[in-house]
Amino acid sequence: MSGGVDSSVTAALLKEQGYEVIGMTMQIWDYSSFTDQHGDQFGTCCSLDDVYDARRVAEQLDIPFYVVNFEDDFQREVIERFCNEYFIGRTPNPCVLCNQILKFELLLRKARELEADFMATGHYASIEKEGERYFLRKGLDQSKDQSYFLFTLSQEQMAQTLFPLGQMTKDEVREHAERFKLRVAQKAESQDICFVPDGDYVRFLEEERGAGQLDGDIVHVSGEVLAKHKGIYRYTVGQRKGLGIGWKAPLFVVGIDAEKKQVIVGEKEHLSRKELVIDGCNWSIEEPTEPLITECRIRYRHQEVPATVEPLPNREAKITFKDAQKGITPGQAAVFYAGDKVIGGGWIK
Repeated sequence: MSGGVDSSVTAALLKEQGYEVIGMTMQIWDYSSFTDQHGDQFGTCCSLDDVYDARRVAEQLDIPFYVVNFEDDFQREVIERFCNEYFIGRTPNPCVLCNQILKFELLLRKARELEADFMATGHYASIEKEGERYFLRKGLDQSKDQSYFLFTLSQEQMAQTLFPLGQMTKDEVREHAERFKLRVAQKAESQDICFVPDGDYVRFLEEERGAGQLDGDIVHVSGEVLAKHKGIYRYTVGQRKGLGIGWKAPLFVVGIDAEKKQVIVGEKEHLSRKELVIDGCNWSIEEPTEPLITECRIRYRHQEVPATVEPLPNREAKITFKDAQKGITPGQAAVFYAGDKVIGGGWIK
């Protein structure tokens, strides 16, 4: 229970359906250090106010409630990885890591310790069993679908997970919240990364790791040095704004060379690529041994496109798109779909 409307309705619906429900909230980030330095909190998830709201909803539903402290795990598994990725020229997705490690490894383990049969969350996705295998499917509400963030789920995890909101729209969820008279029925959605409440990730990175060590050159794809930059972590592939370079045509970030501390820029045509390699592959289907034709999504708001996936050793795979794609970003997830069904995915190298 995150303290938001989705997980609150999830708990209420399951209790209404006759389940014995236990509420659990993760304490993952100490907001006091941020508010002491930067003032008021912002609209993020997992704040102390959210923990308070989750507790109040649990009291209203008359269910047991626990707060589990994962701050050290979150620092090690999410924040450190977040910083490391930016400092080697990649653009990480901490929400996928939080789901993978905090929710569906550590929190699920806590649920088992409480002898729970399932862990339920307010994600907009569904899990279905086909034969002997479980598959993740897109949420009915396409504007809220979170299947992309959940591609790392294993067969064992899906067998022990419930997503009651998968076949609902956000409006329907709020209607249920009103019906249950939940105090969070009209609570605003959380925004931004929870440990960067003001959205200023550059400030966060420099407070964590220091400034100046990754300053370098902005280099055109032709090799011409165009300007200096104040840290490769300030840039991401596909970025156009904030370059501050006068050029005969609009320039975009097309690559980052962490070893040389270079931000590589080029015209729009240099953004497109037909191939990429992923690592850390996770499959819901039997792991393929031959090239597989599928649909691939390379970022959360990207529409899946036709692609061929060629398995490689060491949980890697090569993806070849039917049509070149813009803004392929190392550190993001590439997720494979068959219709609305997730069949696998990995991390863009």
